[in-house]
Amino acid sequence: MHPTLKRIIFFTSIIAFWEIGSRLELWMPIILPSPTMVLNALVTGFEDKTLIYDLVASFKRLAIGLALSLLIGSALGVLLAKSKSADETIGTVILALQAVPSIVWLPLAIMWFGMNETSVIFVVVLGGTFVMTLNMRSGIKNVHPLYIKAAQTMGSKGWDLFVRVIFPASIPHVVTGARLAWAFCWRALMAGELLSTGPGLGYTLRFASDFGDMALVIGVMIIIGVIGYIVDQLIFQRVEKTVLKRWGLES
Repeated sequence: MHPTLKRIIFFTSIIAFWEIGSRLELWMPIILPSPTMVLNALVTGFEDKTLIYDLVASFKRLAIGLALSLLIGSALGVLLAKSKSADETIGTVILALQAVPSIVWLPLAIMWFGMNETSVIFVVVLGGTFVMTLNMRSGIKNVHPLYIKAAQTMGSKGWDLFVRVIFPASIPHVVTGARLAWAFCWRALMAGELLSTGPGLGYTLRFASDFGDMALVIGVMIIIGVIGYIVDQLIFQRVEKTVLKRWGLES
């Protein structure tokens, strides 16, 4: 059976069981609204453009935060890979900070920048920077020495060696780092928007929760999950597979 057909059957079964259970009142609608109620909440949200404004605001913050995290992470990764002293000092701190959940940075961000756009973007940047740094470092460190020696025998060195040999050879790790950075940034964005004061999926999620609108809460959660899946599968996973095949790392 084709995987797509399996997924369709699986999710159809879940939704059918969910709807039937709601109609038979196996659980209270205030705790778990039916799929119909969730769909109505989403339709209303898109009709009054609330969710459209939320998506635009969230993607704007994500674009800024992800771009900054990729740039900063790449620069730090190169620094750690090329400098032993930096790797033994800054690298240790970055490795420790990667284990810190993004939401932990929220109180500090609010104290520094206040409850505004800057705080959310700050959290998003931190969410993706560390994982990008470690993947960039790993990619450069794991370049096969034979490639470097072969280039050096042909007179390549310094910046030319890095641009022509080291960086291209580390591209698979860079792409994986970008894919992970996107996922971490997306999670960090949702965490940051929970305490934001403007439009955004996280803000609407908190607003709906405060007013007991569980249908909208679940609807926003579904939107967050679907967007995460679509972007990962249709963009980053395809790019990663293409790069791995081109670099001869996947059959």
